[in-house]
Amino acid sequence: MEFLLIKFVLVVIVFAVSLGIAAYSTYAERKIAAFLQDRVGPDRAGPFGILQPMADGVKMFMKEEIIPSNADRLLFILGPCIMMMTACMTGVVIPWGHGLEINGTFYPVQITDINIGILYVFGVVSIGVYGIMIGGWASNNKYSLMGAIRASSQMISYELAMGMAVIALIMTTGTLSLREMVEQQQGFHWNVFTQPLGFILFIICAFAECNRTPFDLPECETELVGGYHTEYSSMKLGFYLFAEYINMFISSAIIASLYFGGYNFPFIDQLGLSPNMLSIVGTLIFFGKIFFFIFFFMWIRWTIPRFRYDQLMHLGWRTMIPLAIINILGTGVYVLYKNGQLHF
Repeated sequence: MEFLLIKFVLVVIVFAVSLGIAAYSTYAERKIAAFLQDRVGPDRAGPFGILQPMADGVKMFMKEEIIPSNADRLLFILGPCIMMMTACMTGVVIPWGHGLEINGTFYPVQITDINIGILYVFGVVSIGVYGIMIGGWASNNKYSLMGAIRASSQMISYELAMGMAVIALIMTTGTLSLREMVEQQQGFHWNVFTQPLGFILFIICAFAECNRTPFDLPECETELVGGYHTEYSSMKLGFYLFAEYINMFISSAIIASLYFGGYNFPFIDQLGLSPNMLSIVGTLIFFGKIFFFIFFFMWIRWTIPRFRYDQLMHLGWRTMIPLAIINILGTGVYVLYKNGQLHF
């Protein structure tokens, strides 16, 4: 019973932290955009505009709820629900820290550790496509439908290259568990040094999976008004926007876990701290890595213009996938040579 209670508390904490970071990512994005464009950004709601996310949340709840008369009402409501649910489900397999020892019992700072953790992540992310596709189809709007078709084809295309990048990583680590991958990167043995091409492929695909610039073609305002969520208002629109920022947070956490050691950092064993303190410090370091990648997502958005759609698909199928295949072949040769099964 105590174990289940701690797991429940951990679920609530991870859910609350995900929502909080997603909310304040909107504030950070507007401030970073203002800095890059020599503006002030939000500065009215609270000191330095720090209460702006709360004001935006109240605004979303108070806005008029509109469902188009020709829309499929059930699917119209279901779309943002699926998008939000899948965004929150992904974080359950991420190891947020090594673990804490309480009353002689060790509790890992992770909701669940399954031996196919990375496959679970890909499975849940794939369901998110349905949230976009259902929302675009149910709106009965040609711009929404076009955005949904763009999103589904884009996400499926880039998931192939992302999956191949992870295959190469699995070949070097020998596991599908995210915790085991992180544990293998103790100290400074980060996977980014053995899989630099895989990391580049993965982070580019992460931009496409999160529909972030320069891959924001599904919601391209200059062409599609607002894309797949054109007809949405009030908190249904808020769910779509919120899910995008949660996905960005989870993607940053997965990138940090797979390639940058997760909660591990150099000279971790030389600090002379207690195991619990080391776990807390490691968790703080992990969130520092996550915040860096969130900043990187935002930096790219306000620096690089979006692709044309044909350029996006050309990059995915004729550049990313061939590079991912080359990376798998190169990794196979490296693993065979390292295990003494290949001699030159």
